Amino acid sequence: MLNIVIVGFDKALSSAMTGVADLFGLAGVTWNRIQGQELQRLFNVRIASPDGGVIRCINGIQLMAHMSYDEVKDVDAIVIPTVGGPVEDVVDANPQLLELLRRAHASGCTIAGNCTGNFLLAESGILDGRVATTHWGFKELFEQRYPGVDLKADQLITRSDNIYCAGGGLAWFDLGLHMIERSYGFETAIQTAKAFVIDYRRDSQLSYSLMRLAKPHKDDLVKQVQVWLEEHYAEDFTVDELADRFSVSKRTLIRRFNAALDMPPNTYVQSIRIEAAQKLLEETDRTVDVVMNDVGYEDASSFRRLFRKKTGLTPTEYRRRFSRRF
Repeated sequence: MLNIVIVGFDKALSSAMTGVADLFGLAGVTWNRIQGQELQRLFNVRIASPDGGVIRCINGIQLMAHMSYDEVKDVDAIVIPTVGGPVEDVVDANPQLLELLRRAHASGCTIAGNCTGNFLLAESGILDGRVATTHWGFKELFEQRYPGVDLKADQLITRSDNIYCAGGGLAWFDLGLHMIERSYGFETAIQTAKAFVIDYRRDSQLSYSLMRLAKPHKDDLVKQVQVWLEEHYAEDFTVDELADRFSVSKRTLIRRFNAALDMPPNTYVQSIRIEAAQKLLEETDRTVDVVMNDVGYEDASSFRRLFRKKTGLTPTEYRRRFSRRF
């Protein structure tokens, strides 16, 4: 039996603690019970808090801990839940947790962080020079605070030696299943997933992110082009023709877009076309080929390749997961 400690702190997301505790605690139990097999408890799960007392979660729920941070010794893995409150405030308020992470890392303990909980791992320094992920909405803040971390915010799960990171707020089940597979094998992980009726081996959070095309800027030319593109993105035009329409050179248009939006005009057009395709796939029953034509593409293979690159899913997979009507 492996020993898992979930490290709690005030303003944590309660489900990222209790959910992962259920997942580990019932691995080898729920599936076996359904199948009429002998129960085999695989993990001993405990919760730690700074002083061993109450953890006040962001939703108002209070959780009792089994132990204090100082008592966390000789464990196989430590799990850091999602930060539910203001990330920077929570990071600054938990120096004891940062020290625990450094101590655990030095001992070779497996450490797993979920979503914004990975800010705590980064703050402790144990992610320096390593690959990590976090919630897509906090990508820029993470990169600003921790330039020494190789952030892959499009990935749902990353692993660097003994350190695991998961991306989304509820990605604790992806993280937990991944750790179960590493500890006991694929069969146990898939049985646990089936018992909990959850998908396994999702590998990207691109399809959950926003294009973030509305990045604020003060370039009036780019704003004018953006307004025109909102109405005409599906039309057939080149960057040269777009530049001529606004009486600037192609070089100037590209330079201004890069400065204002961190992307050239052609990438911006691709992004709003894919965003429009996502909306049509979510809200209509039009075929993928019709959607492709409606947003300005004629080559099916190019459209599908670009759609997958932007969202992490094929158009059909995206509709199956996010359709609002069907």
